[in-house]
Amino acid sequence: MKTLELFISGRVQGVGFRACIKKIATNLGVCGEAMNTPDGRVRIVATGEAVLLDKFISMLYGCPRVVIREISQGEIPFTSFQEFSIVRPSYQYTT
Repeated sequence: MKTLELFISGRVQGVGFRACIKKIATNLGVCGEAMNTPDGRVRIVATGEAVLLDKFISMLYGCPRVVIREISQGEIPFTSFQEFSIVRPSYQYTT
């Protein structure tokens, strides 16, 4: 088991991406969380078996209406989660 932190850029906010991420993670048995960031990216913290995390990342490209420009990832200290959840942002959007 390991934990990855991912930052995904592109057209990833306001298109249902976090819901798609949660569905993929739940189906694969990956636990963690996804949240929008103030700079327009999505941050994912995901814990699971290495092979499942690889599959999880590759399946993100199949989310509808999403255009992924870049995925940066790094391994972080193991973090235990009960399930996969969507974290609502604590900042305010400005127009």
